[in-house]
Amino acid sequence: MQQDYILSIDNGTQSVRALLFDLQGKLVAKGRVEIEPYFSENPGWAEQDPEYYWKSLGRACDALWAETQIKPEQVMGVGLTTQRGTVINLDKNGQPLRPAITWLDQRQADLTKPIGGLWGFMFKVLGLKNVVNTFQRKAQAAWIEQNQPEIWAKTNKFLLLSGYLTYRLTGQYKDSVGCIVGYLPFDYKAQKWAGGHDWKWLAANVDPKMLPELVKPGEPLGPITSEAAKHMGIPVGTPLVAAASDKACEVIGSGGVAPHIGCLSYGTTATINTTNKKYVEGIRFIPPFPAAIPDTYNTEIMIYRGFWMVSWFKKQFGLREQLIAKERGIAAETLFDEIVDSVPAGSMGLMLQPYWSPGTKVPGPEAKGAIIGFGDVHTRAHIYRSILEGLAYGLREGKERLEKSNGVKITRLRISGGGSQSDAAMQLTADIFALPTERPSTYETSGLGAAINVAVGLNHYHDYPEAIAKMTRVGEVFEPNVQTSRLYDQLYRQVYLKMYKRLQPLYKSIRAITGYPN
Repeated sequence: MQQDYILSIDNGTQSVRALLFDLQGKLVAKGRVEIEPYFSENPGWAEQDPEYYWKSLGRACDALWAETQIKPEQVMGVGLTTQRGTVINLDKNGQPLRPAITWLDQRQADLTKPIGGLWGFMFKVLGLKNVVNTFQRKAQAAWIEQNQPEIWAKTNKFLLLSGYLTYRLTGQYKDSVGCIVGYLPFDYKAQKWAGGHDWKWLAANVDPKMLPELVKPGEPLGPITSEAAKHMGIPVGTPLVAAASDKACEVIGSGGVAPHIGCLSYGTTATINTTNKKYVEGIRFIPPFPAAIPDTYNTEIMIYRGFWMVSWFKKQFGLREQLIAKERGIAAETLFDEIVDSVPAGSMGLMLQPYWSPGTKVPGPEAKGAIIGFGDVHTRAHIYRSILEGLAYGLREGKERLEKSNGVKITRLRISGGGSQSDAAMQLTADIFALPTERPSTYETSGLGAAINVAVGLNHYHDYPEAIAKMTRVGEVFEPNVQTSRLYDQLYRQVYLKMYKRLQPLYKSIRAITGYPN
């Protein structure tokens, strides 16, 4: 039987999806299982049972095979892409020792072992003390060692979710270089585990033996075991090929192969990425992440809560639309697009700064979200549109940082993630950036990116440019409205870019008085 299909597993924050692509990049079947992003036993904690991810993967595969006539024997290979920064402790028998700490977790370790010596002197001279302190505080390994020493003493392997699922699929402790994003001792420039004397080993307190072997995207991770094959409904020995993190896979799944293409992700975290062959920091001392193309970088600017703010609005203020949509049997997004379109561009002067969660350097750790310009004309519709506009303003600011760092103008935008399904959000983005804004032909760009890794890794295509050209296509293109873009440009330059500088002293006062955010 001819093997003409690739199975991509995409374990995101909101769902696990099993996706079947043909060799032209067409999505031919899909199984999707919604998941709870996390449970929380304490304020700010965000954890999940590792077994829950594994069971959800199996359920997604069951749903996939139930909806297609394609036979599992027709699968040539499997690609895996996951959410970033979620970590799991395993004992010597490969069993989880505690719940996974997800990337949404807010706990912080104490600075019990400040970095001293030559490293400490260098950080002080370079003004990097806060960056290093943030790494130490956010390193999940350091928190576990301090607060659950009995767990840390039993930890044999400390893996990202991608490494854990790779172990469950192949029985091997391996992971893709393209998946390594988080507070681990990783050399982002060399794209390998940090050298033995690197300060990150001191900050995270991880033993090198705890970490998996790294392979490049497109290289084999191992054959699917008999247990995993039964769980997924595919033949034993099907090759698992290294892909990359969900954001990195979204970039190549959207056709982003060069720094002149800005790849926006309107997901739980909103990002703008460019792909570079050279190491380029979009923000000084914040490294670019490994791309899904080997030996390549994704220079990224992120808005941490991103399109989570849209979900927040819908949960807090959008119950009416959700109920109406359910009664009519239509997607709630259709009604929310109508809300956006009912309000003029610029939201009648309502301006939003999208810092619902603070940053490390840009914005500073004291940052908070803000909406200014309220008047008696404003309704919840204006608030909703201002959220979308604020996110686009924030990402446009990121675009300008990337252009300055790369020395290359971004001339086209590709949008992926849940927000890309909204025509209103797409048009609004085109107008704020004053650039053609392209929606990929498939919504499942991260899964498609993983499939591209498999197609190249199994030598169906000679290289990544060929595979991306053959397997990705642009769908609808949203052209900017000249008059609307002019209005947005004035608001962006005269109001948005000045907001943080003007409000920063007040954010610091709020933090000093209330202690929030910590």
